[in-house]
Order: sequence, then C-alpha cells, then structure tokens
Amino acid sequence: MASSSSFLLAMAALAALFAVGLCGNTVTLTVGKGTTSTYTHLVLVANLPIHELAIREKGAAEFLDDMKESPAMTFTQDSKAPLKAPLSVRFSVKGGGYRNRDEIFPAGLKPGSVIKTDIKFEG
Repeated sequence: MASSSSFLLAMAALAALFAVGLCGNTVTLTVGKGTTSTYTHLVLVANLPIHELAIREKGAAEFLDDMKESPAMTFTQDSKAPLKAPLSVRFSVKGGGYRNRDEIFPAGLKPGSVIKTDIKFEG
C-alpha cells in the first residue's frame, strides 16, 4: 500500500505544479508524427490544455469541423484532398472563450515543427 500512496502523492504534486505553471504561458502547437506535407493527415500537439481545435484553409470562410481530440492534448484531422495552406487555427481555453490565429501554419511543415500562437493561457 505504501507504494500506491507514494504514487498518488507524487501525482498530486505534479498536478499542482502543472496548474501553477500554466498561468501566463503561451500556447504552442507542435506538428505531430504522421503529418503529411499536404496536410491530408494533420496531427497537432498542444503544450497546454486547449479544446475544440479547428483549422481553416486559405481562402475559406468557415473553419472545418473540430479536430479529433485525444486525452494527451493531441488533435488529428484527416482530409481526402490536400488542405490549402497557410492554415488558420481556432481553439477554446477553459473559461476564456475562443481564440483565433490566422494563417499561422505555412505549407509543408514537417513533424516536430513548433508554431507559436502568441496566445497567453490564463487558465
């Protein structure tokens, strides 16, 4: 039992550090493994807890449906046709509404590329 108690205590400490560390940080999106150069399969990994991430193609009036979200702040989008870059993003932050950034993803980003949104997380 001591090991499970130690584990729970460690998890609680990490959660507290994580919560304190979030305030004032800038949201970044990293292009994930498996992303194709034409964005027919796009994987984005957020550094902070955002939700309802959606992308908009160049020249489009509307955002596509929200990207599929997995528990590890990873979002995926599959498209039958190549997406027209540069792509814009929209996402929500808890208690803070939606945030948009226009044309921040240029064409042909490779996995591991980091995009800075310049949006501060005030969670």
